[in-house]
Amino acid sequence: MNSLVDYDDSDSESEAEKSEDAAISETNLTDSAESAVQYCSELYTVCENKALCMEGTDSSRRNICHEDILLQNLQSNKKLRITDYPRKFYPVDLKITKNHKQPGTSLLEPNVLFGNESFSPKRTHDDSDVPIQGLRPYIPKRMRQSNNSVPHEDEDCREGASCATKMETAGDRMSIQVSQYLMSYLGSKYGVSEIPKNLVFQMSEHSGPVNAVQWCPLQKWSHMLLSVSMDKTVKVWDAVDQGCCLKTYHHHTGAVRAVQWSPCGSRFITGGFDNMLHAIDIETGTQLFSSRNGFRISTLKIHPLDQNVFICGGFSPEIKAWDMRSSKIIKVYKAAVQQTLDIMFLPGGGEFLTSTDAVSQDSADRTIIAWDFHTAAKVSNQIFHERYTCPSLAPHPKEPIFVAQTNGNYMALFSSLRPYRINKKKRYEGHKVEGFAVGCEFSPDGMLLVSGSSDGKVFFYNYRTSRILGTLSGHSQACVSATFHPVLPSLLATCGWDGAVKIWQ
Repeated sequence: MNSLVDYDDSDSESEAEKSEDAAISETNLTDSAESAVQYCSELYTVCENKALCMEGTDSSRRNICHEDILLQNLQSNKKLRITDYPRKFYPVDLKITKNHKQPGTSLLEPNVLFGNESFSPKRTHDDSDVPIQGLRPYIPKRMRQSNNSVPHEDEDCREGASCATKMETAGDRMSIQVSQYLMSYLGSKYGVSEIPKNLVFQMSEHSGPVNAVQWCPLQKWSHMLLSVSMDKTVKVWDAVDQGCCLKTYHHHTGAVRAVQWSPCGSRFITGGFDNMLHAIDIETGTQLFSSRNGFRISTLKIHPLDQNVFICGGFSPEIKAWDMRSSKIIKVYKAAVQQTLDIMFLPGGGEFLTSTDAVSQDSADRTIIAWDFHTAAKVSNQIFHERYTCPSLAPHPKEPIFVAQTNGNYMALFSSLRPYRINKKKRYEGHKVEGFAVGCEFSPDGMLLVSGSSDGKVFFYNYRTSRILGTLSGHSQACVSATFHPVLPSLLATCGWDGAVKIWQ
């Protein structure tokens, strides 16, 4: 029988080794038959006649298990001539690894060199063949050449870093579906707001204090809730149907302090202590706008008539107006203050108010300033004359009034028409502020006023009588934001410094 292998040694040495191998195989064939069969079954998953190899006669085993001969030649560092290897057992770019003793480890890896030669032989396609782990399907040379001429995304993804970037970019897309629970409320008139009593969802995926929560203003997507946190993340929640996080955004490298939805509901703007501003498309996750502001941002508001324009303030005496279309600053408003705490547009968008940290010994001059948006001129800075700063402002949804949260542990009522007089007959007291940026807000029907508290409670006031109607023990630490749902009556979202976002009804 002709030998299956051919060596590079001399003819005499080759004949001697062949005769020696033949003698050994003839004498020890019976003793080594079962061990060869066992070794073949453990090492080679490409044996097409495994059952025959395990159950056949000695001659059939000898003719079928050519892999045993291949292993012996590789271990003895001999070169195998490919033409002597049976074509029916040609693997496609295979090699034998050294980890064959580990259970469950694939023995076959792509791109191998047999000795000093490489090959990629063809094999006939058989639909009955089972795909083998670690094997690449054979691609004809003509197709390989055409594929190499065009960059392929899978080739780039074989590199760890680039693949991770591509996967992250693809994962930023979020599918938004209309909430079935909201369907019956869409287009209908908002009902009467009542004080929520029951906890519906508690979502605690933030690892730091949550600074603000905000419902999506678009009615059909109003099941989505935005939250920004000191843990440098922005999260979008399904806060109506499931109470789960839909998407987390990591665009900031510092604490995220300010956020606002655009009126169309398809994007939002965030600002943080990393001095960065970002506008994110909610569906694709792409950055529509990104710029460095020059100071840490604590508040921002979108213009009510142009959603591409917004103003922001923070740890600076300046307030800046940005146009996202050109990514440029279009106006700068300067005041003799150190920090802007909150911003509120007045009806029509021609003027806006800012609350600052400026207080004097006798009065809080410049605590609330009214600005002309187009000329950047001060309209008034003699609005609030008490020695308390105002961490937040909130307009009434139907009447020309607004409230200012003060560090005096009360909310003051003002007219939003010139000269912006304070209502001295009404004061909403009972909650605590104590230096926290505690927010306040009117209900969509304008009948309730809700405020957080530094002790973690939520307070509800009657807007007309300024009496406390009820409270909620919402959070274990300071509750800094509470907001009513724009469509569902009596649905409330709160957040606090305990890192929790809660939904009440």
